[in-house]
Amino acid sequence: MRDLGVGFGYLVQGQRWVARHGKQYGFGLIPGLITLVLYVAALASLILWGGDLVSWATPFADDWSSPWQGLFRGFLTVVLFALALLLAVLTFTAVTLLIGQPFYESLSESVDRDVSPDGTAPESGLPLWRDLLVSARDSLRVLARALLWSVLLFGLGFLPFVGQTVVPVIGFFVTGFFLTEELTAVALQRRGVELRARLALLRSRKTLVWGFGTPLGIAFLVPVVAVFLMPGAVAGATLMSRHLLEEENKAETEADDAEVGVS
Repeated sequence: MRDLGVGFGYLVQGQRWVARHGKQYGFGLIPGLITLVLYVAALASLILWGGDLVSWATPFADDWSSPWQGLFRGFLTVVLFALALLLAVLTFTAVTLLIGQPFYESLSESVDRDVSPDGTAPESGLPLWRDLLVSARDSLRVLARALLWSVLLFGLGFLPFVGQTVVPVIGFFVTGFFLTEELTAVALQRRGVELRARLALLRSRKTLVWGFGTPLGIAFLVPVVAVFLMPGAVAGATLMSRHLLEEENKAETEADDAEVGVS
């Protein structure tokens, strides 16, 4: 259970880091704002034309009598929008990271240089186009896993009582895990850690991951909040990645030096 607090602590530390580095924070807001505009436009379009889409997809209900046709298609429209909203929450981070790869790479490297004892940051050594390709490929693979979980949880949501109590809680933890994977990928990919190894690393510290990602996932239910928290989330995920890989930080080194000097 201690790891839950540690994970949340890295989330807070990331927000504090960007608060102290205003230029990096402003730079990191740009991808989130772009993604937000795209998602709002897509969801608004669904609200406007979702009913027409459902009608087109259910021609067999054209001859149904009232009120059954309206109730059936209305229910499907609500389900369609709910799925789109869930998909938006699950994919917002991945799409924002893909759009903002150069922005967040720079931010993550700045965090690494700031806390590293020697003031350096790991580099992938790959050209930008290659980094973008790897990031897009891994994001699609993670998205496929997230979609499977979404469909499963959505189906379980129709179970009496359990679907309205237990399933939403599980959903937040699943969302938190995949959010953390996407965010730590920025730092871990630069270190040459492949997707399979990243997933294994995160699964080995699930409570740490949940402590970081679950409250973030809850906050990300409001897209505007997600935009403003994203830079700090990337910074915090970088700090947590260093912890997972047992890399030394400047503060720890200075504390050890001070302890040696006292002794």
